[in-house]
Amino acid sequence: MQPSAAPDLADLAHTHARPGHWLATATATAAVVALAGLFQPGPATATATAPQAAAPRPAAAPEAAPAAAGVTYPLDCGGAPHKVAARASGDLDGDGKPETVAVVHCEAGSGTPPSGVYVLTRGRQPGAPARVVATLVAPEDLKTVTGFSVRDGAVRATLLGYSSPDVPSCCPDEKEQVSWYWKGGSFVRTGQAEARSA
Repeated sequence: MQPSAAPDLADLAHTHARPGHWLATATATAAVVALAGLFQPGPATATATAPQAAAPRPAAAPEAAPAAAGVTYPLDCGGAPHKVAARASGDLDGDGKPETVAVVHCEAGSGTPPSGVYVLTRGRQPGAPARVVATLVAPEDLKTVTGFSVRDGAVRATLLGYSSPDVPSCCPDEKEQVSWYWKGGSFVRTGQAEARSA
């Protein structure tokens, strides 16, 4: 039989801790903890940044409405120049791109020439002038346009006209409040005639 390698219990008698031993051990442990606290790094600061949400793309600049100048209008001025008397813009057909509506008449030396009201859209090529895509009022209708605006996807105007050829051109005797709005691929006109002045 082989002798055991374990020490005899009598040899372990010196391992019994005495109160002074425990006091010394506790003091040493406290000193180590205190020293470890002195050599700790400063307050932790986050160096890793939290993942940031992707920056929103800047909104695309709204598309400019077509210019009313430089357009070929279906207006016969007999060689005289024409004048854009008023213009307004807005998205009339709901495609997110603005159209321009122009009130145009021939420049006359005197009197009130009849107006045409035209809807313009951008030219087919970049840099090309705007083009007329609809005529809301033709000069042949012999109307003068006032109170003109584009609002809430509709064109609004007051049309002044004449009940007969005998009415002097200075003094229209008919007045109608009209609106045009886009429906089913074309402009639909609604209106209300006012009583004729006496």
